[in-house]
Amino acid sequence: MNAYITAAGAYLPGPPVGNDEIAARLGGVDERGDRLRRRILAANGIAKRHYALDAQGRTTELNEELAANALHAALDERGLGAADLDMLATATTQGDLLVPGFASMVHGRLGGGPMQVLSASGVCASSLAALDAAVAKVRLGDRRRAAVVGSELSSRWLRGTRFSGSGDGDAHFLRWMLSDGAGAVLVEAQPRPDRPSLRVDWVRTVSLAHAHPVCMRAGMGEGSSPVAGRTWQDMGSATAAEQAGMMLLRQDTSALGALAEAGLREFQALTRDGLIDLGKLDHVLCHYSTNAFRDIVFDQLASAGADIDTDRWFSNLETRGNTGAASIFIALEECWRTGRIQPGQTVLLAVPESGRFSFGFAHLTCVDAEQVEAEPVAVPAPAPVSVTPVVPQSGSIHDRLDAVWQEFEQRLDQVPVMHRLSEGTATIEDYRRLLFNLRQQVADGARWISRAASNFSVDLFDLRSAAIGHAAEEHRDFMMIERDYAACGGSIEDIRSGAKNIGSEALSAFMFHTASQPDPIGLLGAMFIIEGLGTGKASGWAARFKETLGLRDDQVSFLAYHGEADDDHFAKLQAILNSPRIDDAAADAIVKTAKVVARLYALQLEELDNV
Repeated sequence: MNAYITAAGAYLPGPPVGNDEIAARLGGVDERGDRLRRRILAANGIAKRHYALDAQGRTTELNEELAANALHAALDERGLGAADLDMLATATTQGDLLVPGFASMVHGRLGGGPMQVLSASGVCASSLAALDAAVAKVRLGDRRRAAVVGSELSSRWLRGTRFSGSGDGDAHFLRWMLSDGAGAVLVEAQPRPDRPSLRVDWVRTVSLAHAHPVCMRAGMGEGSSPVAGRTWQDMGSATAAEQAGMMLLRQDTSALGALAEAGLREFQALTRDGLIDLGKLDHVLCHYSTNAFRDIVFDQLASAGADIDTDRWFSNLETRGNTGAASIFIALEECWRTGRIQPGQTVLLAVPESGRFSFGFAHLTCVDAEQVEAEPVAVPAPAPVSVTPVVPQSGSIHDRLDAVWQEFEQRLDQVPVMHRLSEGTATIEDYRRLLFNLRQQVADGARWISRAASNFSVDLFDLRSAAIGHAAEEHRDFMMIERDYAACGGSIEDIRSGAKNIGSEALSAFMFHTASQPDPIGLLGAMFIIEGLGTGKASGWAARFKETLGLRDDQVSFLAYHGEADDDHFAKLQAILNSPRIDDAAADAIVKTAKVVARLYALQLEELDNV
């Protein structure tokens, strides 16, 4: 099942505030502070921003109100009400209250009926984390329509009364960077019928906190990490924490260059995995706090040979300001509303977060409703695969097959869906696509085994008997796949009417051709690969999918079953390979067939949905 962004909304409080008005609105600017303000504003490129503050510096709206207004804008654009939602995911740096969660407060403000709520905390990238959760629930079929909102009321942190006597440059830096606003999107299982929608191809978020100290922070003392007994909650009172300077929002500006470099590496990893095709990328919406950061990214992309045409780059930082978690949705709303995004075009959302080095990415494709009929998720062409040849330790059939298997494992590790599974970033859609594509090939399995049995001569009667027995055990495997697929929200009718992808077509054709030959003993090489997947890989894949996606046993039964049953099959195969009837000619045929099947099986996984 796919997920589509069907509407977007934005809300920016009050009239736009120009650079010359900021000091008066926030207050507390001396001569030194004003010089710092002018220098920072000249670098960040922001000309206008919005604050939920009146002329006297008093808060005029709650953060939850900003979020609710953006949500109403998205719902109105779609012609829906809050009662049409069954999930709300929110993102903000700091809600209005310490307890309860921000999503609960926004839900109370928004109204509507009972719904699932999720509060994603963090800084800028929390908006894409909230989007990821909503998309996953819609794709799983657990939710029909979800709303996602990023909202920030940063101005409370920026008023001059907080900065009295503070000479902290890192804190003053953010005073002239951040502002208020909210952006929202609606996520549905179907595209809207009256105008184009944005199909969510994938969302990826990653934290590099294991390798970097805290960068953007509030609530802790000096240093790069919090210390037990020395956070704002340990100070005896909020006043004591304020006096200690803990309630200032700070950013280590010296780390921003490293943030850009880390973000580029994550971008390049997505490109290597085949998730981003620069040649087909029409729009890039990247959140950043300053034009200086944008220039660093441009320069590093160009030096890495991944130059992006700046005409494809959209930002409204100069006119909307840096609104943290809200920024990416505010930018998407304007870019989409003004007609820049047309059907057939692709969009990359990118959000670096300096909090402790987190990154969020999302890939979208603009589609018309009439173009969408059981449309699979668009998957870019896989990246080139690099396999290091393995030399057998000896000329024995076992060592030769072991070398084939080692090369096969190298290739499997680079298949995009398997790479995402190993990284823990696989989605429920990845799993359904895997089942969908495997089913079409597995349904042929018992048939080619039966054909092989009929072509063994009397001299190989034991192989004929083994093949018949194996076919009897395998002929209903595809039905197990169908049950798993349905248990994960897929349609039985869809999977039964599905077509083989080009890798499955090649694999099936080769198997039937080989099985049709007289005494097709080479098929033992095919069994070595296929049964080896069962005994060596299936259990691990089942456990990994369960862990990553929170699946039940009845949703991974095919993989789990083969992880157990194929141990016996593989043992029987090994006994045959050890028998005297496997002479040099037979060994050559078995190894050759194993090589072909290994390559075609990997091709089947590389070409998911390519029919």
